[in-house]
Order: sequence, then structure tokens, then C-alpha cells
Amino acid sequence: MQRSVPQRGDHVMKVYETYADTLFRIAMVHLGRREDAEEATQDTFIKLMEKAPTFNDAEHQKAWLIRVITNHCKSLLGRGWRKREVKLEGEDPLTTDAPEDQALIELVLSLPVKYRSVVHLYYYEDYPIREIGEILQISESAVKMRLKRGRQLLKLELEGEEPQ
Repeated sequence: MQRSVPQRGDHVMKVYETYADTLFRIAMVHLGRREDAEEATQDTFIKLMEKAPTFNDAEHQKAWLIRVITNHCKSLLGRGWRKREVKLEGEDPLTTDAPEDQALIELVLSLPVKYRSVVHLYYYEDYPIREIGEILQISESAVKMRLKRGRQLLKLELEGEEPQ
């Protein structure tokens, strides 16, 4: 009888199955396009395989992955090719069954990146303010301020859409 020896690839596959959806959603919030988000997610797992860091626990690992994908998205957004890119009409970045949820997702995606990322991590991924600050490498007060301003922008947009 042969025993199965755990392989490094098996570990990465388990991590992928656990966190791929979360990382993809974070990338979608930053990048706004499914193809770019898929690429960023893939690059994050490649970096996990290349670096092979050791983690204290699952939360440490998740925070590391989120930090990596966030930084990768920021670097993609800063590249010149992205600024010259022409958007195709009819492109649907994220969809949901409920139309009111879809409208809210579109509003969140329309926020500037610095507000969009904290709003997403706080409301969609249920991270506390302290952990968002650690992940994004900003102070807790900066997280609170970005949440406040993001909420204000969303409120202005939502109030502007209501029939009077």
C-alpha cells in the first residue's frame, strides 16, 4: 500500500479553492474588468507559489493574499497602457440576480479606487477597520475617513437617482 505524500501543489490548490472567489471580487472592485481580475487573481497565486511564505494561521495567509492582489491591482492601474485603453460597450463586469443589488454594485464600482477598496473590504468581505488598515497599509483613521467619504459619495448618487 502506497501512502500519498502531500505535494506543494496540493496546498496551493486548497488555498485557491478557499480564497479565489474573494480575491477575484477584490480585483474586480479595483480593475472593473473580468479579464483583468482573472489575470490579477492568477498572478497572485503564482506569487504565492514563487515566494512560498510561511504563515502563522489562515487569517495571516488571507491577509497576505489580499495585500498582494491589492498591490498588484494598483500597479496595473498605474501602467500607461491602461490609460490608453478603449472600453468595449456592453461589457458586464459583475452581475447579480437582484436589480437593486446590481445598481449598488455598479455604484460601488464607480467610486474612486481608494474609496472602492475600503467599502468592498468592509461591507462585502466583512473585515474590521483595523485589518483593512493593515491590508492596505494605511492608518485606521484613513480607513474610517475613506469609508465615510465613500458612503457620502454613494448617498449622493443614490439620492440623485430617486424620483422626486
